[in-house]
Amino acid sequence: MTFRLLVVPGVVIDRWRHTWAERRPETPLELVPVAAADAAARLLESGHAALLRLPVDRDVLHAIPLYQEQSVVLAHRDHVLHAADELSVAELAELGEPLLHPLDDVLAWEPPSPGVERPESTQTAVEWVAAEVGLMVVPQSLARLYHRKDVKYKPVLDAPVSSVALAWPIDAHSELVEEMIGIVRGRTANSTRGQAPPKGPASKARRPR
Repeated sequence: MTFRLLVVPGVVIDRWRHTWAERRPETPLELVPVAAADAAARLLESGHAALLRLPVDRDVLHAIPLYQEQSVVLAHRDHVLHAADELSVAELAELGEPLLHPLDDVLAWEPPSPGVERPESTQTAVEWVAAEVGLMVVPQSLARLYHRKDVKYKPVLDAPVSSVALAWPIDAHSELVEEMIGIVRGRTANSTRGQAPPKGPASKARRPR
């Protein structure tokens, strides 16, 4: 049997993959790249767990938030904004340039005026940035994933953040899922592992949707 883990773009899993191989050598870990927008549906169809971006439907999936990503603005390497160490959304708007908002954007926001363009994908939008068509705000991991020498990025302090979580179907909690939970949470191999996800109003209230 293999353990099928779906992974959205930008999530780096090398450390967790190596730990899985050490603890479960008899169970191969199958990594399945999946678009962020399709991750939840694909997980319900054919995955055991997924590293995806919140929010998810808590009626069908359990999810453990792992970390939040800083958002950054991408611009051509010669753009004047790179003179600053960091920016705000208002300062981006004051530049008077189009903000690219790709159709597969993972940030839950509406970029401010003066204008918004809708490229088909984040990868295409990075190409537009390189061609000096506009600017784009993305989680830092996606800026690194689609790195180009002619594009640089700076932090945007008040832009929305993206939350990465480990998720699995609510009716498919298993020993292997529990093993993966322990790995991403940093538990040691000898830690006590329960066989049920957290329950109760208190734990549910702590989970961002």
